[in-house]
Amino acid sequence: MTSELVARGRAATSGAVPTSSPATNADDARLGAWRTMLHAHSHLVRRMDEDLKAAHGLSLAEYDALIQLANAPGRRLRMSVLAERVLLSRSGITRLVDRLVADGNVERSVCPTDARGAEAALTPAGLDRLREASTTHLAGVARYFLDVVAADDRAAIERGLGAVVDRLEAGGHADGTACSTPGEA
Repeated sequence: MTSELVARGRAATSGAVPTSSPATNADDARLGAWRTMLHAHSHLVRRMDEDLKAAHGLSLAEYDALIQLANAPGRRLRMSVLAERVLLSRSGITRLVDRLVADGNVERSVCPTDARGAEAALTPAGLDRLREASTTHLAGVARYFLDVVAADDRAAIERGLGAVVDRLEAGGHADGTACSTPGEA
């Protein structure tokens, strides 16, 4: 559902995004939106993380990794792609996947077509754990965000942040989501 919202927000963004902006300084009134976004993000992430850990022993980053894997073709992703999607370094995703493997939620394998590549795959136990935790996660999204922010404001936030994502992703990346099996390459 989140992917659909982001896509609609991007599609709703009208006009070109300026390629440069006037110089800013610490007193620039426009920085209020930036500061508020950072503050809200920090509080939301911390609260959602606390809720998931208390109810399911699962961090928000672990939940995010499970969701990324559940939504990927074949429920598997190259480790480098998973790191990018979960916004962690390669060493950070390795540690996170190690925890998920130890808990039986993820399996790690060598790419059959590229021995240098590794991928992570969601296990049935991991899918069950994700489904259980999603109730807590979605309740938190509703309680801390949807119930607080008016619909018109949500649409504006979605359009604005969609434009930011579009700008940052403008360089594009190769998909490389999962290794192909022998014969598919």
